[in-house]
Amino acid sequence: MSDPAAVLRPLTDRYASWLSLPDHSTADTSDEDPEDVVLMPMVLRIERGEPPARTELLEAAASAAVALCLDERASAGGPWHEAVSEWVSGRIRKVTRRARGSHWRAVLELPGVTFSVGGAEVRALLPTRLSEMPRELTRLQISGSELPPDEPGPAPSGAPVLWLNPEVDMSAGKAAAQVGHATMILAALLHGDACSGGERGAAAERHLHDWKEHGFRCAVRTPEVARWNELLAGRDPAGAWRERGVAAVRDAGFTEIDPGTVTVLAQWPTGGGPAD
Repeated sequence: MSDPAAVLRPLTDRYASWLSLPDHSTADTSDEDPEDVVLMPMVLRIERGEPPARTELLEAAASAAVALCLDERASAGGPWHEAVSEWVSGRIRKVTRRARGSHWRAVLELPGVTFSVGGAEVRALLPTRLSEMPRELTRLQISGSELPPDEPGPAPSGAPVLWLNPEVDMSAGKAAAQVGHATMILAALLHGDACSGGERGAAAERHLHDWKEHGFRCAVRTPEVARWNELLAGRDPAGAWRERGVAAVRDAGFTEIDPGTVTVLAQWPTGGGPAD
């Protein structure tokens, strides 16, 4: 049986080079045809009368994004492989929309995976070209998806923590896309370590398997600025992952924030890297 995480190999290979780009270069799309942009739609269920908690919604989004990529249907030979592979080979763009009532029920008919955390639900859908998005998605809006900050308490032990940049304001939709990037990067780096062999590779393979078995559980939190700076310290992304189990999400700057901004720091629960 093929390794589902292998579909993330292009992301593994370009992770460090992406973080080393000058800020302005992250927004350079001169190599893209606008008609050919591929993205992953993520739909946030936000009912008018009973909206979900912001943190739970972000945690559901983070788990859903990586779960779709590592679904058996996205493995080599599976019905989703071509779409996921093509998307991961380019920029891992996501677009978020909110849905409620009948619009949410219509989205459930589209190919994808739904994750629930507490009272929150998010559906990650099979990547598609922007020009080919179905009507069930194009009619949805992102307006009305903002949710107030909440106080989720300490992160549970044993789960990756996705730290949101405390100095950057992001809408719930933007933050949902960013934490989805974070879990994908974590899985890609674990896969890369697993392929390296040896004790570290065996540990990474075990961690990735266990994470999947536990439904890609994760925690989303916002640290104090001092803690953020401590996690961000250093200019060597490969070293940060190897030595401290920390991976960074760097935004291209297409929406809301400046190009090159680090939006999320994903910390593996060992605190010192996946081989510990």
